[in-house]
Amino acid sequence: LTGRARRLAIRPGSPLIGHRLDDLKLRERYGANVIGVERWRRFRRVIVDVNGVTEFRARDVLLIDISASDIDLRQFCSEQQLEPMILRGDYFSDHALDVGMAELSLTPEGDMVGKTVREIRFRSRYGLNVVGIKREGKALSGAVVNEPLQLGDLLLVVGPWKLISQLGQKSRDVVVLNLPVEESDASPAHSQAPHAIFCLALMVAMMLTDEIPNPVAAIIACLLMGKFRCINPESAWKAIHWPSIILIVGMMPFAQALQKTGGVALIVDGLMRVGGGYGPHVMLACLFVMCAAIGLFISNTATAVLMAPIALAAANTMGVSPYPFSMGVAMAASAAFMTPVSSPVNTLVLGPGNYRFSDFVKTGVPFTLIVMVVCVLLIPVLFPF
Repeated sequence: LTGRARRLAIRPGSPLIGHRLDDLKLRERYGANVIGVERWRRFRRVIVDVNGVTEFRARDVLLIDISASDIDLRQFCSEQQLEPMILRGDYFSDHALDVGMAELSLTPEGDMVGKTVREIRFRSRYGLNVVGIKREGKALSGAVVNEPLQLGDLLLVVGPWKLISQLGQKSRDVVVLNLPVEESDASPAHSQAPHAIFCLALMVAMMLTDEIPNPVAAIIACLLMGKFRCINPESAWKAIHWPSIILIVGMMPFAQALQKTGGVALIVDGLMRVGGGYGPHVMLACLFVMCAAIGLFISNTATAVLMAPIALAAANTMGVSPYPFSMGVAMAASAAFMTPVSSPVNTLVLGPGNYRFSDFVKTGVPFTLIVMVVCVLLIPVLFPF
């Protein structure tokens, strides 16, 4: 579409207002193929589906493909009272969630071979616009809607991702080839984004009030997102990160086993011999170091599950409040900077960033020391012993 796509805003009083796309015959009269309409909806512009019965409104912005080189754009805009707008090169990338593109191949058993796109009424039939035809490795120029289709032609279509997916699943006339990566990223319910943000804000507000338990607040928010159709049961099930849940559930009995077998008491006795005689601040530092050391080999979530009973037992042995020790464990487990396996976040960025194991050590050790010093000094202030 390089050099062919245009963005044209409909001015008040335009003859396009209130008329259907098929009745205006813009493609026949001007060679202008409307492939998208930007429309104000809920204080923002969204791209709405375009078909033959789409009626234009004032302030709509038309995304038009002008394939014919002899079209006088100024005359077209003057007659239809349209105002040209800026169309950046990254427009289609920015609107990849709204505007889908895919290549189609004709099938031998279909009824499209030998007919033109106009004769097939492709837009009315499938809700998609054909903007290009490639034949024998070369893209055809001119008005492709009047070109008889041949077996082996590749059609470039533009339209909503939902219709492109339906076309690939149900049509016997064409085969959808090589969907771009944007198709997997397209949000099927991105119009419900305000509702999703509302549910998130409501959940946080309920958690801050301390009147509703955190799990209940999260469940209420999830049910509301289902009510607002932000998510369906299938996608909700897929969104659950089962490895993390299994990891946490698996570590809970391991931590309980340490308590039952006396492992926690043994560890606490060792900590008391090392730092128990120097006060709770030193014990807090010892817990932080131990937690950071365990985090070198297992994930931060599992580290917190294992260290929590040890911190509580240490506080009980010293006769101090358990809150500062528990918070120290939480902060130490979160300060998982030193190895790629300390946190799933580290593992995720390891490959794309081309990092080495030593990179995490060089940057993680200083950060961990800084966090430890800050925690030992500030946690007792916020959560007194």
